[in-house]
Parts: sequence; structure tokens; C-alpha cells
Amino acid sequence: MTSPEAVLRVEHTPAVGHLYVSFELADKRWKLTAGDGGRVVSRSTVPAGDQGAVLECVRKARTRFGLSERALVHSCYEAGRDGWWLHRWLRQHGIDNVVVDSSSIEVNRRARRAKTDRLDGDKLLNLLLRYQGGERAVWSVLREPTVEQEDARRTHREIGRLTHERTAHTNRIGSLLILHNLRARSGRHWASWWQAHRDQVPSNLAEEIEREVARLQLVRQQLKALETRRRQEITNEKVANEKHPHVVQLLRLRAIGLRGAWLLDKELFGWRRFANRRQVAACLGLTPTPYSSGDSNVEQGISKAGIKRARSLLVELAWRWLALQPDSAMTQWFNQRFGRGGKRTRRVGIVALARRLAIALWRYVEQGLIPAGAQLKPTGARI
Repeated sequence: MTSPEAVLRVEHTPAVGHLYVSFELADKRWKLTAGDGGRVVSRSTVPAGDQGAVLECVRKARTRFGLSERALVHSCYEAGRDGWWLHRWLRQHGIDNVVVDSSSIEVNRRARRAKTDRLDGDKLLNLLLRYQGGERAVWSVLREPTVEQEDARRTHREIGRLTHERTAHTNRIGSLLILHNLRARSGRHWASWWQAHRDQVPSNLAEEIEREVARLQLVRQQLKALETRRRQEITNEKVANEKHPHVVQLLRLRAIGLRGAWLLDKELFGWRRFANRRQVAACLGLTPTPYSSGDSNVEQGISKAGIKRARSLLVELAWRWLALQPDSAMTQWFNQRFGRGGKRTRRVGIVALARRLAIALWRYVEQGLIPAGAQLKPTGARI
């Protein structure tokens, strides 16, 4: 057999008699690519969200490939704006579906490569066949949260968006006032200050500023309502222990407040399951990415391929940990290794501390192991 005719033989192959379907999801149309692992694939296009059309495509694909109505169907799609409803619906109809992380899908490394929905669908189907054949490393499969766990993330995410929106409105008002050399401090005295200086700006600009102020007030009201409701749930001991036990547990540690404990619970520790510390760091994108090839040996920094919200928070918590947990083993390690360095050295060190802190908090939540040398808040301390 000549080399061009050689075929790589692997131990695992896709199951015979099963149907494999990949979804390429878009805003208006979905492209379905189906195959049985042997014959030419079948492609279909359905309106986005049309559940009946999806089931009809699956039925026609079974018929085309000569499979029985009870033949097992495997499917996949990339995580995106459609979220988890499609995954749950497919499972309800007996379809073995997986949701994959799009950033984990291997791509062609050529400088220029063709990319269309058809090619993407074929690529997903090929990877699905390999995955079902036993090659589990072809991509990263996401863990499905329950409906309640998914809904629990809405509060802190909306608070984050409203906080950014509040900053944007405040900066916009200040920028408009600067056009006429007016500098005001936002706060409770804003109304009287604006009444005294309103005549110093043109009428259209004054109306624009007032509309910005109205939007800012609405954002502040909504933000205050959300934060008040979240605080009430935690201060109510019965509700907190029933719905947010991990938040209560994390709040016992000094340096961790309500915002940090809530986000760590809802995004990281509340429903995800980790087998070891490496998985914790990888989920946060805090793992190193070395580049070692031949004589080239370069450290490219952390991967940043994980949960951005939690990673940013842990960096903030690492700085707070240094200030509020001076006797802990992690603080002493940081001071010995990075404390005498410059700003850049400390910024590199704080990322390493954030990784250690994430692992320590994971062990604290899962096993109840208090980080070495860490202090708990006194009983009855304010949240």
C-alpha cells in the first residue's frame, strides 16, 4: 500500500446504525448536517426555532440512511445565543445532544481558510463522529445547568450590566458639560447645581443632559432594587441556608463580601463539578500556556479561556486577600516571592495568587478546608 492510500486506523469508530446530526445555528435559519458515518451527508435548512421542522429533518434523515425509527440520534451545536433550551428540548425527544465550547474546536492553521455555514456544519459533524467514536479530546463539552441554576445567574449579571450603564451615563453627562467648561459632581446636590447652571448651556444640549439624567436615575433605581433584594435573601437566614448555602459559607471568610461570594457561587462553585485543581484553574482561564518548540521556549501567560467574570473577580479578591488576610499562608508566599519586586512583578504574582486562591476556595466549599492561616469573620459581622 502506497503512502497516499494509507488509512489511519483507530481503535474507536462511530456506532453503526446511529444517526449523527450537527446544528449550525443562526438568527433566521438553522442548517442541519446529518450522516451515519459512512455515506454522503444530508443537508437541510429550517427556520430558526422551528421545532417541528427539526423533527421532520431527523425523520427524513433516518429514512434516507435506511435507519429504523428507533435508531439512536446523536447531535451537537456550539454554545451561543440560543443557550440551553434547544439542548433540553432535544433530550426530551430522545436525541443525545452535546453543547460544545466553540473556542475549543480545532481549526485549519493556514493563513487563509474558507469558512461558510456549510463547511462549519460538515466540520461539526466530523468532530461529532470522532467524539462518539471515542476521541473525547476533540473539543470541550459544556456542563448543563438546571433551569434554576441558569436563572440564578441573572441577578448578578444584570447588576453588572446596570453598573456599566450607570458609569456610561455619568461619564456622558460629564463630557457634555465639559463642552461649556462646566464641572459638576454627581450626587444629592446635583439638582440644585443644575438649576443654577442650566442657563449656561444651549437649549438642545440642556435637554439632552436632562434625558441622560432621567436614564441615569432609572438605572440607579433598578440597581438599588436588585442589590436590596439580593441582600435581603442573604440576611434571611432560612432563605440563605436553603437557596444559597455556598454564599453563606464563603461570606464567613474575611476579604470576601456579598458580591464576590454570590458570583463565585452562581458562576463557579454552585453547579460546576471539578475533579482536581487543574480543572478549577482551566475553567477560569488561569492556566499557563507555554510555547516550547525546538530551541524556542516562551511563556505566553495565562490562557484566558475560561469564565471572564470569575477570573476578574478573583484577581480583585487576591488584592483584598493580601490586605485582609496578612497571616495566611498564601499572603506570606506572595510576599516572599513577589513582595520585593516592582509593579510588573507584583501584577504577575497577583495572577498566580488568584489561581491559588481559586483552588483554596474550591477546597473550602467542597471539603470545608479553611485556607491555611486564614481568619473567619467574627460572629454577627456585617455582610
